[in-house]
This record gives sequence, C-alpha cells and structure tokens, in this order.
Amino acid sequence: MKMHAMVLDRPGEPLQERFVERPTPGEGEILVRVLACAVCRTDLHVVDGELPDPRLPLIPGHEIVGTVIEKSKEVKNFAIGQRVGIPWLAETCGVCRYCREGRENLCDRARFTGYTRDGGYAEFAVARADFCFALPEDYTGVEAAPLLCAGLIGYRALCKTGDAQRVGLYGFGAAAHLVAQVARFQGKEVFAFTRPGDEAGQAGARRLGAAWAGGSDETPPKPLDAAIIFAPVGSLVPQALREVRKGGIVVCAGIHMSEIPAFPYAILWGERTLCSVANLTRQDGEEFLHLAPRAGIRAEVDLFPMRRANEALESMRKGKLRGSTAVLVPDWVDPSEPMEP
Repeated sequence: MKMHAMVLDRPGEPLQERFVERPTPGEGEILVRVLACAVCRTDLHVVDGELPDPRLPLIPGHEIVGTVIEKSKEVKNFAIGQRVGIPWLAETCGVCRYCREGRENLCDRARFTGYTRDGGYAEFAVARADFCFALPEDYTGVEAAPLLCAGLIGYRALCKTGDAQRVGLYGFGAAAHLVAQVARFQGKEVFAFTRPGDEAGQAGARRLGAAWAGGSDETPPKPLDAAIIFAPVGSLVPQALREVRKGGIVVCAGIHMSEIPAFPYAILWGERTLCSVANLTRQDGEEFLHLAPRAGIRAEVDLFPMRRANEALESMRKGKLRGSTAVLVPDWVDPSEPMEP
C-alpha cells in the first residue's frame, strides 16, 4: 500500500510531496496513523544540511502524535486505537556502556526519528513501541506534539541546572516557552533573552511569568545561577558565562550551534560549568509527561497543513511564527484526487 509523505531527497532542497510505500511494523514495532507532527528546529538543521549523514531519501519529523493501527505480536504496552507519542530517540543498542549506565541518550548506535529513521511528515509512521510514550489525556494531539522534543529537551536542560533559582533562557522559541512554564511551576525566577529588539517576544516571556525579559545583548538586573542556550548561536556562550555567577552553569541545549568564539578564561573561572545536552532518555520523557499536566504546560502553536511543511520550515527559519512553534496536521484527503492503492 502507498501513503502520502513529504520527502527530503537532498539537504538544502525543498521537501517533495509524493506517494511512498506505507511502512510495515517489524518485531517490537507499532504502526501509527499520524494525527499531528510538530516542527522542530532540529528538522531545520536536517533539511538545511547542518547535521551529517541523514538517511536519504528521508521523511522528517520527530514530534509525532498518532493512533496505533497495527502492531507486532511482541508489543504489550500499547493497544490498537491507543494514542501515542513518538520522540526523537528511536532506538538504542541497550548493551553499550552508556546504555548500561542509564545514559542511553549517548549511545553510539542510537537511531533517531526523522533523521536516521523516517519520521512523521507523512500519513503513517512506524516506531519501536518501547521508545514511544503514552500521552496525558489533558492534551489534544496538536497540544501534545511539541512536548515530545521541545518539552523533553527543555526539561532535560533544566534538570542540568540543579537547584538554580535564577535561570536565564537564551533564545525564546518552542523549548524556552515550555521550560519557562516548568521553571515557574518549580518556583524559579526566569530571565528571558530574545533577539535584540524583539519586543513581542519579550512581552510573551513576561506573560509566561518571566521576572525580566530583554535582548540577548543586555545584562539582566541580577546575576544568574544558570543559563540555558536554546538559540544555535555560538557567540551566546561567552555572553551567558559573563552573566552567570561563580559556581553557576551554562547549558547548551541545541543539537547544532555555530562556532563558539574564543573567550577569556576569567569568565569561566570561579568554578563555572559549561556543558551540553544530547538527545533524551526515556526516563526524561516519562518524568516530563507526568509533570506537564500538573504544571499546566501549554505550547503556543501555529497550525499548518502537512502539505505546507516547507512553508512551516521557512516561517521557523525566518522567525516569523506567531506562536512558539509550528504543528503540521494531515490534509492529504482531497476528493478531487483519487488515492492510489
């Protein structure tokens, strides 16, 4: 059987709509009918060729909400008709040092949805059931989709900051919108840094409870205990280090970042820590999806029909989204266009 999909043939080129073979679930896998797929900045990095060696041709998308329509006999944790979330981490080897130590996000043989496995810019998607998540009933499919990467990575990055009370967020996109809500729920002070001159973004941050919001070139009114950098801009690293107190931490939360410029040792000295966040673990997902409804976490989304995935990516690329992220919803059925078998 065939299905509609948006396909990346070569990085740097627009996605192409075409009919492709509908996947069949293998051992331990489920087949879902896609209800919604959020657009992540990582999708941009894949499509623009900033991440190496994607599977090609590739169906992007790794914040997938879908309904199980088929499963292999080994799958016990999901039922036919159940709604599930498919995240970035698609599978790991389970036997390497990192997997044995509970750090499966660092597995050298990991595979990733919408990067090294086909993703959710399509009618259907296949995934390993043991890497999928049951979703809180509090959310629609559109509301749940951004939680599956922006939420999970933001949550993991926030956990890296430990007991920090004053947390700076550089780059106020999808992940920062969500993690700001988590931080406020935990009683932390949030300091939001946007593009210089982005008054609308700063006003949005204040609406979410930020104690202060300003441009990334500004100094906050108080020293930060920690900073999380979501924007893929290397020059923000020394900027954030200058705003973090001694003993504080700067967390780089993106999968890709431009070159970090040289900086004086003095702004790292004082036992400041600089670290990155890589991928996620299934434990991160379980914890965050349990926390999200209790904290009232909500994403501000712009809806796009799946066929307009290129437009959604371009809006994100140029910072023109009205909400914090874009979500693609199926629009394949066209009465004037008969479906191929």
